[in-house]
Amino acid sequence: MLRLIASLLLFSFSQPSITVTQSVVIRLEARYRSARTLQATFLERYTENGRVVRTEAGIAYFRRPGKMRWEYQSPEKNLFLVDGKSAWFYVPADHTVTRVPARQSTDWRTPLALLAGEMKVSRVCTRIEPAIDEKPESPDHVVLFCKVRGAASDARKQGSQDVSPQSGDSSEAVFFEIVEDSGELVRVLVREAGGVAVEFHFTNWKLDPPIDDSLFHFRAPSGVAIVNGELPAGNSGVNP
Repeated sequence: MLRLIASLLLFSFSQPSITVTQSVVIRLEARYRSARTLQATFLERYTENGRVVRTEAGIAYFRRPGKMRWEYQSPEKNLFLVDGKSAWFYVPADHTVTRVPARQSTDWRTPLALLAGEMKVSRVCTRIEPAIDEKPESPDHVVLFCKVRGAASDARKQGSQDVSPQSGDSSEAVFFEIVEDSGELVRVLVREAGGVAVEFHFTNWKLDPPIDDSLFHFRAPSGVAIVNGELPAGNSGVNP
């Protein structure tokens, strides 16, 4: 019996310990992975060199596999929709809709596609670690830095200097603010070179709300012109 206890103790001490970062990521993934459809109220803030350029609000929906719908309600009504194949940006006031293949979209909201996928942070981030300079909005929150897949290779193509991955000079930096105990996603901050950033705040999360699949299919209203190409400037991410 003593030998068995000693063996169990030796085994337990030999196992690698789970870091705070790893445990928070596990909670984040577990919280949203069980639901096929997610809904949340969002506030989006777009800044340049620390100056707020635009603030928008609305409701976001995510559905597996690979679908998103962002209904902007303030200050004006717009729609950003990913149906699994194409990304659509519809501006009713302009009577135009821009369409681009989903895989070619460089939109700010693209990192959040993990909510409509397998809910594996590793699909978006090559590594994730505690944020150095980004402070949480609440003491019970944790801010994690995500090194986005492909960002490093893109930076090399542009001849960027070797900089701190969390500095404002890197090609792209994504930060996730998460409630430590529950894994709830509170905020996502995306920073690009040149002092450009967009911040998403989420509240009122709903798991599997009763939503028809037609909500994730775009049908252009009569008289609306469809333009193929990049999303309009100011509504898409800066190409890394």
